[in-house]
Amino acid sequence: MFDRIKTFAAGDNLPRFVILVFYLLILLVAFFLNQSIGVLISDTLIRYGMNGILVLSMVPAIQAGTGPNFGLPIGAIGGLLGMLISMEFIPQTIAGHQWIGLLVAILVAIVFGIFFGWLYGLLLNRVKGSEMVIATYTAFSFVAMMCIAWLVLPFQNKSMKWPIGQGLKNTITMENTYGGLLNDFLSLKFVENHLTGKLELVFNRSNSWVIENYGIESALKFQFPTGMILVFLLACYLVYLFINSKTGVAMRAVGDNPSFAVASGLNVNRSRLIGVILSTVLAAVGIVIYSQGFGYMQLYNAPQQMAFGAVAAILIGGASAQKAKISHVIIGTFLFNGILVAGLPVANQLVEGGGLSDVFRVIITYGVILYALTKIGGKSNA
Repeated sequence: MFDRIKTFAAGDNLPRFVILVFYLLILLVAFFLNQSIGVLISDTLIRYGMNGILVLSMVPAIQAGTGPNFGLPIGAIGGLLGMLISMEFIPQTIAGHQWIGLLVAILVAIVFGIFFGWLYGLLLNRVKGSEMVIATYTAFSFVAMMCIAWLVLPFQNKSMKWPIGQGLKNTITMENTYGGLLNDFLSLKFVENHLTGKLELVFNRSNSWVIENYGIESALKFQFPTGMILVFLLACYLVYLFINSKTGVAMRAVGDNPSFAVASGLNVNRSRLIGVILSTVLAAVGIVIYSQGFGYMQLYNAPQQMAFGAVAAILIGGASAQKAKISHVIIGTFLFNGILVAGLPVANQLVEGGGLSDVFRVIITYGVILYALTKIGGKSNA
């Protein structure tokens, strides 16, 4: 048994093994602290579905040879524009229009993602070898520029604008639109009936319905966000089909060995551009799924740090700055969000009033990225 564990933890699997053991240890501590394991796991699954496509957006960029996409906020802003336009023109308070609003938001997000990704890809083709640094500062600059745009764009929906003055709010609620729509679609929820003390299975119902019929939200003991998980897996499958197509194979060849790709007659800049565009489009769609999961969208400086969590998640899953697979996304997204979801309440209970939870999140996020960046170049750097 120990030999199997040693084999599983060898080489590139070591970070995943350490994080997995750490996650199980956190759940064990949470159990002894009388915290609900079912709630912690269900919250992990919700964040898994919310963040999955954002992490998936790293795969095309890495495979195209541009490294982890620290320019993810550029695509995220495209998704925010898609949601704003959707909420502006689709009367989603009418029954059934929530789905139309969500689909319109995704389609508009894709359009902006293609346009922003094309411009961003042209930039990265001019700074080969420094993509990660340039991407970070480009994203920060774009977020800052959009802070001005949020104040002057001519949106008229009163629920999105400040009641006094000009411009859009920092945080825009999606409660009356498609907020939580995918969370509740085909969802499975186990709710405690306070009259009988037994758990009851609730299918395809919203949290508001649970509160209305069972009294309080704390009666919810476990939920599986079927809709978000299905959308995430569908996105993974579509990306899998692309990377195994003729264009995807050429893109991977460029990322693996640009010199060999040139000798084989491949257009390196075109393949890199395709990878960056696809990554930006996935980021734009990902922020739509992420925001509807939370039930609100955040503008201004909110997208600025979103790339770091996505990069950390895929690196935990076993990816590197040069290699990434969809399996790394599936594993890493769960482990990263599992540690954050389970670790923060445990840290808060162990060290009350110490603000340890946020410190814990920062250490995990940036520590994983730092570890991965030290591994660029492999054993030659040892």
